[in-house]
Amino acid sequence: MDLVSIIIPYFKKREYILTAIRSVLNQTYKKIEILIIYDDEDKIDLDYIKSIKKLDKRIKLIINKKNIGAGYSRNKGITKSKGVFLAFLDADDFWKKDKLKKQIAFMKKNSVKISHTSYKIINKNDKIIGERKAKKLLNHKTLLNDCEIGLSTVIINKKFFSKKIKFPNLKTKEDFVLWLKLTKYSKIYGLKTFLCFWRNTDDSLSKNTIQKILDGFRVYKTYMNFSFFKSIYYLFILSTNYIRKII
Repeated sequence: MDLVSIIIPYFKKREYILTAIRSVLNQTYKKIEILIIYDDEDKIDLDYIKSIKKLDKRIKLIINKKNIGAGYSRNKGITKSKGVFLAFLDADDFWKKDKLKKQIAFMKKNSVKISHTSYKIINKNDKIIGERKAKKLLNHKTLLNDCEIGLSTVIINKKFFSKKIKFPNLKTKEDFVLWLKLTKYSKIYGLKTFLCFWRNTDDSLSKNTIQKILDGFRVYKTYMNFSFFKSIYYLFILSTNYIRKII
């Protein structure tokens, strides 16, 4: 059984973090390590996070000296991790108890290096308000048009990460950039089973429309090195596909 490292950045999610951690500790797949990266200059929640760390010896706590953002915090967690596989979980999301077992089995059976799953969308009260079904196969070309991947559903073979392939410094869509980089080397395979719950909260950065538009443009112009007009074209397609999902 291979070690799986679960990377969890933490920034002002006190209301939800314990649910996230418990969903990992309750996994039927037991060979894990949990890396919580505390990314808040305000240390008001630090004692609480330290109390959570005491729940299980497999939990490790990394404390950032200053706020560096979720993407860079994940990069730090990746560097400190010891697992063969890396799994990502946001502090306000959580998993079904057989998530790791089913997904790792799927990856090994099909010789898959990167995978994601379907997920349910919930509100702050855990009520299901939507869902996203994982596509069976995503390559670089199809992913350019639409970010179909829920970050908290992803498992990746650690060998893919390097100085050039890591999360960028964006407030939103940092995961989208990484998926696009990864699909230059490997397809991303989807497990259609619903194994994750993604929380849509009022204070979520993903709900900041202006920030999403700016970061969406940067994805194409800065990180894909597209021309200005080509970047605008793909941003329009990306935005259109997103609107279709929420209507």
